[in-house]
Amino acid sequence: MARKYGLMRTNYKVWGSILSCNPKCVVRTISFLVFGAGLLSGLSGCVSSENLQKNQYLLFSQTIRGNRTLPNSDFEALIPQRPNRRILRLPITPALWFYRLGERTFDREAAQRELEAKRKEYDEFTAKPDSTKSYRKEQKRFNRQLTRLRRRAEEGNWVMRSLGEPPAYFYEADAKENAQKMQRFLFNNGFFLGKASYSVDSNRTLGRRVRVTYNITENVSFHLNKITYQIADPRVDSIVRPTLARSSVLKTGERYNAEKIETERIRIEELLRNNGYYSFTRQYIPLPLDVDSARSLSTDSSFRNLNIWVKIANPPGQPRHPVFRIGEVDVRVARAEDRASLDTIQYNGLRFYLGQQNYSLRLLDSRIFLRPDSLYRLRNYQDSQRQLFLLNQFRFANISFTDTTKGHLRTRINLIPIDKYELTSEGGVFVLYQGQGYPGPFGTASFRVHNIFSGLGTFETAVRYGFEAQTGFALSGSGVGFAQELGINTSLIFPHILFPGRARFLFNRLSPRTQVSLGYNYTSRPDYGRRLLRTALSYNWLKNNTHQYNFIIADINYLKATIKPGDDGNAFRDYLNTQDSLGSTIRKSFLSAFASSISFTYTYNTNILGQNRRANFLRLSFESGGTTLNFFSNEQLKSFFNTTSTSGLQYYKYLRGSVDFRHYIPLRPKTTLAFRINTGMVIGYGENKTAPYEKLFFAGGSNSIRAWLPRRLGPGSSIPYSKSDNPLVPIFNPRRPGQFRYDFEQPGDIILEGSAELRTHLFHLGGDINGAFFVDAGNVWTLRNNSNRSGENISPQFIRQIAVGSGVGLRIDFSFFIIRLDGAVKVYDPSRYYIYTPNSDGSGYIIPGKNPGDLIDERFFLPKFRFDKMFKGPNPLVINFGIGYPF
Repeated sequence: MARKYGLMRTNYKVWGSILSCNPKCVVRTISFLVFGAGLLSGLSGCVSSENLQKNQYLLFSQTIRGNRTLPNSDFEALIPQRPNRRILRLPITPALWFYRLGERTFDREAAQRELEAKRKEYDEFTAKPDSTKSYRKEQKRFNRQLTRLRRRAEEGNWVMRSLGEPPAYFYEADAKENAQKMQRFLFNNGFFLGKASYSVDSNRTLGRRVRVTYNITENVSFHLNKITYQIADPRVDSIVRPTLARSSVLKTGERYNAEKIETERIRIEELLRNNGYYSFTRQYIPLPLDVDSARSLSTDSSFRNLNIWVKIANPPGQPRHPVFRIGEVDVRVARAEDRASLDTIQYNGLRFYLGQQNYSLRLLDSRIFLRPDSLYRLRNYQDSQRQLFLLNQFRFANISFTDTTKGHLRTRINLIPIDKYELTSEGGVFVLYQGQGYPGPFGTASFRVHNIFSGLGTFETAVRYGFEAQTGFALSGSGVGFAQELGINTSLIFPHILFPGRARFLFNRLSPRTQVSLGYNYTSRPDYGRRLLRTALSYNWLKNNTHQYNFIIADINYLKATIKPGDDGNAFRDYLNTQDSLGSTIRKSFLSAFASSISFTYTYNTNILGQNRRANFLRLSFESGGTTLNFFSNEQLKSFFNTTSTSGLQYYKYLRGSVDFRHYIPLRPKTTLAFRINTGMVIGYGENKTAPYEKLFFAGGSNSIRAWLPRRLGPGSSIPYSKSDNPLVPIFNPRRPGQFRYDFEQPGDIILEGSAELRTHLFHLGGDINGAFFVDAGNVWTLRNNSNRSGENISPQFIRQIAVGSGVGLRIDFSFFIIRLDGAVKVYDPSRYYIYTPNSDGSGYIIPGKNPGDLIDERFFLPKFRFDKMFKGPNPLVINFGIGYPF
């Protein structure tokens, strides 16, 4: 009664407040309630009895019950049927409503007739083939039309395909088949006595919808007690048996698992095929394996013991398995038009047939691990195929074998070269400094020469130019400026490690590459400009598809930086001078400089684009700058570079390390939960106590904490620097009351940031439209107390200085690239803990009830966000534009 009374009292208060409003308020409230009730009724009742045939029901929900050991997700994966998507688990299915809406105007028979007519027209067209350019163009047009018409006939019109979702009907046969699959799944996971059944609930409250419940009874589990291998061939036995203790996935005491049984069969197959058994397959290990279970329960009544026998049979009618060796190896490197005149060359036991281009036979030979008269090994075949393909010199690489009567495999390697010269170009729209301007155009032209010097190397040169309009960081506020970027980069890539001695041949199976590069980059902003000349020598190699290594043994940079004349440049120069007077080293980063470094990066990546599965990404990086400069004294270096505090070349000595970890968890076929942790530290130990500006850490922006402008967060809890006489006093944007001014980038020596993002598919419109909800947290800090600015140094209380932002995103996936839009607001802003100092003229941010000198604590800043002042309020929505996923 108390609960009912409380509910009635609450309703009374609500209606009392409504009735106490003016008549317009009452009308608006009632209209909103009526509209909401109508919308709810329309969306929940979108499938009426007119849409459903007699005895036809929609699938409302599916539930797994009764299982204790095996998780629900394993059983749910066995159910191909999915109920229509609902909102907040309510009987509201907007996607189904849109499908029904589109279906009303869609004539499927007419679409099928149109498709058949176009197919007939296409057949008549292809009956008279031609080799002209116009014919190929017309053929492509036909293919596009057929694809579009076929999709329309099969999936419906645009509303049905892009916004809608077909009704998910319930069929008794599907539920019965699902229960049978679940029972087989129980058996394959050691629950031999397990049972699976289903029940259907279609009460009146559901209408023409049903709930399906799958009831699981696991019963006792069966565990491996004794594993016996019976191998008919003695030589096979001598190869397999020594590997059982260290490599077999079948272990005594574990629950029976059919998947592990199959894994063991695959392991034995690969083991033998790597020891000369070219024709061996897992079919010689028959299934089901012989199984014997104890009749009585063991001392632990929760499971039973199980004995199994793994048999490896011989080929029918033969006493043993045949062993194969590699016979003749022929390597054909030619295009189709070259095959009439091929040069034959014998090199290191291989026979090469070469076309018009010359190739380094020594390098080609180093990528082929199939040697005449050697034992056939599957690994050598796979490595040869992979290494030849990764040379990036051949359009097609194929290896085939011919079985001879004497147990030798005649080997044919067919390589079709790509074009020697390649010219590509691209253009589009990009953002140089996100959050500070408007997207501008860019263009890139690349020229590539393959097999340069006939050594399987590649020469590349690329020119890139782009510009954008800039208003967001124009310090003077006097108008629109422009930021532009010009880059010219050339490189030579060799398919081996350039290193004296035989040590370079140790990397032959690891896809080695040596890259020598030279580049020039020019960046111009309204406040400053930077010219960078860079040369580098790096080694790259791959252990496999998931392990990548990059070792830069020399990275030499010459930087020429200038402050622009004009209001923006003067404001920026004043900022640098102010920070210099406070002890900061940032001004040195905008002087001409020389920087050299060596670095090593290891990347582990199991995430494959387009595959929604559990995966990890880890990147470890370490860099040492100015290492060779330690052989000279500071006086010698200053004399050589002519270094002073305001002129000459600056030089740097620093150590820098970073760790980037990401984890991906699939929740549904098109829904993923992604996590990221990124941290790093840079220590400048040279005369200037800092590192080059590009080597410092920054937080904020589309790939960082998205509720802050790019590079504008931090350091720590310090108040953002602004153009003012006293940068330590909070300055607010006069056009945006309550917003801090973020005029300058905020570098740090330490970074710690993490993100969690839920990604899901929304609908299809030209490409897949995906949505995201995310939470970002992190900040940057300084190591040394470089100024009187409080809160910027790392301290034991750094947890209180972690900034938090949250928002939603939209991703437009065109398969070959992804356009990303993210909108985020500040949840916790550590800099919003300051002394209230309003402007004397009454402008700025006025806080009612606060007096000058009061301590303001607004760190939990989410309540300051308002939808009616989405971009102008104290906590504005920050829009980030990007290409690809943030992590």
